[in-house]
Amino acid sequence: MSSASSSRPLPGQPAPLRIAGIPLTAARILFFLLGLVPLVRWIWLGATDNLGANPVEFLTRSSGTWTFICLLVTLANTPLRVLLRQPLLIRLRRMSGLFTFFYACLHFTTYIWWDQWFVLDSIVADVIERPFIALGFAAFLTMLPMAITSTKGWMRRLGPRWRSLHRLIYLTGLFAILHLWLHKAGKNDLQDVFIFGSVLAVLLGWRIWRRFRLL
Repeated sequence: MSSASSSRPLPGQPAPLRIAGIPLTAARILFFLLGLVPLVRWIWLGATDNLGANPVEFLTRSSGTWTFICLLVTLANTPLRVLLRQPLLIRLRRMSGLFTFFYACLHFTTYIWWDQWFVLDSIVADVIERPFIALGFAAFLTMLPMAITSTKGWMRRLGPRWRSLHRLIYLTGLFAILHLWLHKAGKNDLQDVFIFGSVLAVLLGWRIWRRFRLL
């Protein structure tokens, strides 16, 4: 029997779930492994003493960058699902959202631990003196309730309110781009701000366009 015929479902059996031809389980595993690439890279760089002259600064900036990338991937899920006609992409959205929170936690930890050494007075003073730090805290706090309520159990408990709560991701995106902009503006380096801001604007603009189109 050929491999093609053996892969077909038997009569009466449902066809296997696929995303762009890839079995759903395999797609989930691949997506998970891709999400771990930055972490594995940092571990490798640390083990080989290649984190640069200032490892704390490197890890803080790199974790912040990957937090934003994961956030944009999460926001891109719905447009890609509609435009590519791949409804099962929604099965990857929770994972990308949790990776966003995971890298945000690493970003937050590098700051309060290795940069500030858990000195509360120093952290408070930094938040007051540098607004981009306050915006970073705000972005992190908006992610916290979404991460906590990401389980199916919380979806059942909250009902329709769950969707409203998870619209906080739009506020997260706003705080995140302002955080990046104020941080980079002081160094007159706005290339990343333009790139991330443009992608964010397209993703949010698509949602606004689609909402008005469906009215």
